[in-house]
Amino acid sequence: MARGLKKHLKRLNAPKHWMLDKLGGAFVSSKGFIWTSQIQGMPAIILILRNRFKYALTYHEVIAILMQQHVLVDGKVRTDKTYPSGFMDVVSIPKTNENFRLLYDTKGQF
Repeated sequence: MARGLKKHLKRLNAPKHWMLDKLGGAFVSSKGFIWTSQIQGMPAIILILRNRFKYALTYHEVIAILMQQHVLVDGKVRTDKTYPSGFMDVVSIPKTNENFRLLYDTKGQF
């Protein structure tokens, strides 16, 4: 039997507020989840950059952006692709002079 937390999460079992497509692959990055009673799992920074902001088309492009230290989360450089981005976090990209605050809409989606 396996010990510890699962490091894989199938796309169909991911929370619906991540707004992932069904045919985009089998798995989604799940190492950096925050599971609390108030918040039902926050998506990793890789999902925010690739799926929401459309800064990259592939997983490898997101890793290249993060390793060049172009992304700040709450004013700190983050290079971990599975870093969980939470509610009211500010994601900044200084090279393009853009700042994003992660909020929910009326449907409970980012």
